[in-house]
Amino acid sequence: MHHNFIAIEGTIGAGKTSLATRIAEDYNGKLILEQFDDNPFLPKFYKESDKYAFPLELSFLAERYQQLSTQLSSQDLFKNFTISDYLFNKSLIFAQKTLSSDLFSLYAKLFSIINSSIPKPDLLVYLYLKVDKLKANIQIRGRSYEQSIAEDYLEAIQQGYFEFIKQQQNMRILILDTNNIDFVNNPEDYKKVIYYMDQDYQIGVHRRVL
Repeated sequence: MHHNFIAIEGTIGAGKTSLATRIAEDYNGKLILEQFDDNPFLPKFYKESDKYAFPLELSFLAERYQQLSTQLSSQDLFKNFTISDYLFNKSLIFAQKTLSSDLFSLYAKLFSIINSSIPKPDLLVYLYLKVDKLKANIQIRGRSYEQSIAEDYLEAIQQGYFEFIKQQQNMRILILDTNNIDFVNNPEDYKKVIYYMDQDYQIGVHRRVL
């Protein structure tokens, strides 16, 4: 991996954590995993989204900022690179889909204040997976509060990622279509993913492979 900082992104159930963890282990990378299991608003959001959307998004914004600002400001001399299973901008992507227009306007102002201080990745890798397969992965991993996630919500979040990617002109972005590969269980598919990730992409060019 010749990239210093890689961010893996994708809609819920795309396999971000699995891929980031394996790459960090195989190539001696510093791993940053999003902490969300202990967020008290998350199970409540999936039951009453209108009521808990704003406190959920605000809490995630604070947690992501604290984690990334701390982890990315300190170098680990014994690691070759840093890899994260999320991009800080996901805060804005999710909030735009879950908040009302007036609350999103307020949220966006808060986001813009702190976003400039977060280092941007050298490479953003987006894992594209169809919604039915996302849903299947969510069911397999068995988190109780995720089982009620609606397909239209997943569609909306995925569309939010697509809109974000189209707007980026100052970022290296690799889109991996993972619908016909299994990088978790198939070593050859994993090698393909690594091959494409380790290429040198031009800034502002969004390449889609696999």
